[in-house]
Amino acid sequence: MSGNPHLDLYRKSTLGASLEEALEELMRQNLMTQSLARKVLEQFDKSINEVIANKVKTKVSFKGNLQTYRFCDNVWTFVLENANFRTETEAINVDLVKIEACDSKNLLKPNPGSTSTSSTTSAHTTTSEANYASDE
Repeated sequence: MSGNPHLDLYRKSTLGASLEEALEELMRQNLMTQSLARKVLEQFDKSINEVIANKVKTKVSFKGNLQTYRFCDNVWTFVLENANFRTETEAINVDLVKIEACDSKNLLKPNPGSTSTSSTTSAHTTTSEANYASDE
C-alpha cells in the first residue's frame, strides 16, 4: 500500500488489477523483485491520480436507488442499485454499483515548484451484472 491510504484507489480498476497481475507473474518467474514491483505500483498510484485530476475533462451524471452510504477517513462510499450513468454521448445502466470517492486535493500534494492545486473529486466504481446501453 502507498504512503497515502487513498492514493491506491485506482488499483481496484481494471487497469490497476491488470498491472498487479502482470507484476505478480513477473515476480513468480523471478524476473522482478518484490521491492521493484512495489515501486512500480507506487508510481502507478501517483501517475493515475495526477492524470485523472489534470487531464480528464468528461463530466458524468448518475442517478439510482441508494442502497447504502458512508463517510469514513475522508472517503465517501455509495452503493447504488439500478443506476444510470450519463455523459454527453453515452448512457450506461448498471444493476449494482459501488462508488468510492474522495477529494483529490487530499490525495496529491504538488511537487516543489508545481502550481497544480486541483480540487476535483476522484472516484472509483465497482460494478456487478452491468448492462450497457448506448445513446446512438
